[in-house]
Order: sequence, then structure tokens, then C-alpha cells
Amino acid sequence: MNLPLSTPDLVSRAAGGDRAAFAALVNDHYDFLYRTAYKWCGNRADAEDVAQDVCVKLAGALKGFDGRSAFTSWLYRIVLNTVRDRQRQGARRARQADALSKVTAGEAAPDQESAVTENQMWAAVRRLPEKQRDAMLLVYAEDRSHAEAAGIMGVKEATVSWYVHEARKALRDMV
Repeated sequence: MNLPLSTPDLVSRAAGGDRAAFAALVNDHYDFLYRTAYKWCGNRADAEDVAQDVCVKLAGALKGFDGRSAFTSWLYRIVLNTVRDRQRQGARRARQADALSKVTAGEAAPDQESAVTENQMWAAVRRLPEKQRDAMLLVYAEDRSHAEAAGIMGVKEATVSWYVHEARKALRDMV
């Protein structure tokens, strides 16, 4: 009877060229990739594109994973960088701005009265400056500690706290 492999085992095997291990690793983490991308992008199509881009990048990047941080923290950074790369492309900027300003019924949870308000609030967060937006999404959307967010963002914990503070002020002015 074969027991499922742990994430470190899958990473090691996938980095060594084991296609089945890579497929299992992607399968185990795809929902995480998509969910994370959706929180940053705000719409399904872009989140799916980012998740797919991350899967492609992951194949080459696995050899660079040294295990000093949790695999999901490292993966987070790849998702974040992929989102930023896509946003910098500029060609999609007009479409993204339009998508961020509209909340469609299909994207709101049907059984939650506050879903539209919550989506509007996250849309406002996505309009914040990059570092403030990243800190808010990591701390509040992903329930990461300031220390975890600092590790993912590559900054000091106090810097994350400052970004969150500044983001809160900016959001009060937006509302």
C-alpha cells in the first residue's frame, strides 16, 4: 500500500524531474494558487491565468526552493510576483480597473448578504499602493501574522505594520 507523499518529498522528487510528483504537487496546491491569485486580481479569468502561469514557473523554480521557509510561503511569493508581473504588463490595466470596480452576482457568494459589500471592500484594497495592498491581503485576507507577511514580502515585521496602518488610513479616506 502506497502512502501519499509529504510536500517536502513531492518537492524533492519533482525538482529531480519526477513528472508524477510534480503533477501531485500542483494538484495538492492548485486551489491555494487560484484562491491567492483571486484575492490579488479580483476576477476569475485573471486568477486562472495567474494560477496557470505559476504552474509553468513552478516547474523551473522548484530547484531553487531550499526549504528554509514553508513551501506555501515560498509559493505565495511566486504568486505575488506573477500577479505583479501581469499588472505591470499594462495592456490589461484598463480591463482590470473596470473589473475591480464592478462586482457581478456570479462572483458574490449567493448565501451571504454581505458578499457584495465585502467584494467592494476588497476591490478598494486592490486599488491601494502595491506594498500596502500586499500587506492588507496577507494579514486580513490570508490571516497571516505580521511576521509571516514580512517573510513573504521580504521586509521587516515593523514595515508590514506600517503598511497596514497606512492602508487603513487610505481606506478610511476612500469610503
